Amino acid sequence: MIADSSSQQRLERALAALRGLAVGDALGSQFFVPANYPLLKRREVPQGTWQWTDDTEMACSVLAVLAAHGRIDQDALAESFAAHHDFVRGYGPAVNRLLRLIREGGDWRELASALFKGQGSWGNGAAMRIAPLGAWYADDPEQATHQAEISAYPTHQHREAVVGAMAVAAAAALAADPAGPPTPAALLDGVVALVPRSAVGAGLRRARDMLDYSDATTVAAVLGCGRRTTAHDTVPFALWSAARSLGDFERAFWTTAQVGGDMDTTCAIVGGVVSSGAKTVPPDAWLEQTEALPSWAPVGE
Repeated sequence: MIADSSSQQRLERALAALRGLAVGDALGSQFFVPANYPLLKRREVPQGTWQWTDDTEMACSVLAVLAAHGRIDQDALAESFAAHHDFVRGYGPAVNRLLRLIREGGDWRELASALFKGQGSWGNGAAMRIAPLGAWYADDPEQATHQAEISAYPTHQHREAVVGAMAVAAAAALAADPAGPPTPAALLDGVVALVPRSAVGAGLRRARDMLDYSDATTVAAVLGCGRRTTAHDTVPFALWSAARSLGDFERAFWTTAQVGGDMDTTCAIVGGVVSSGAKTVPPDAWLEQTEALPSWAPVGE
């Protein structure tokens, strides 16, 4: 439970990241349907309420567990994922089945480790939901990566998926630094230093080398943009985009969305990182059009 001023500050930082994540997710998902792509070319936003996807639903569970326990409790996290699992939110088939089986009494340790012939999932699900955790641990980026690693295992146990979550959490923690946001190069250098060697890490080093590129499409062609729905095809580009747009939510969103790919996920990651710690917030109109967070989420006062 939130009891002291330090914990309250952590919650406020994490809520800012969650709201940015939800806006990126919900608006990004509007362009995921090819028929809507011309709107993106004109940089117009669709009308009506934008519904968020599994990215936001799972991020709410991450924050709920942090608020209740002060850290990641894997059993509580798996239970929350399963209890709040809404099939229509766009979960992948493997995670849909996993969460159903957990609800029916299955052990997440056995179920998650058995995915994909025992390799575990290397998808981007653990990374897409984790920015609020990074904001929570803005005062300790190393702990952010540790807790993100723990948080990945109930659904994603492949090394790349785990490192993807660690990288996004590290970026959100560094972006929420109370002393002020880092430079783009410092952000990516900091993330690279905090994650183990991996395909995700190699992609992040390439992203660091491409910070002076202005054409996001070219960068996405090298780094990937989530079309393969793997962590190493998603996280490096998302963090490249976030690093170049700290301080400007709209720029961050359009830079990310314009390249296509898994737009709800890449935009959720970017929205969560740039909003981490309330350093940057989405436009009021975008917040108003985004579906409200669920009533069970710890939304503060």
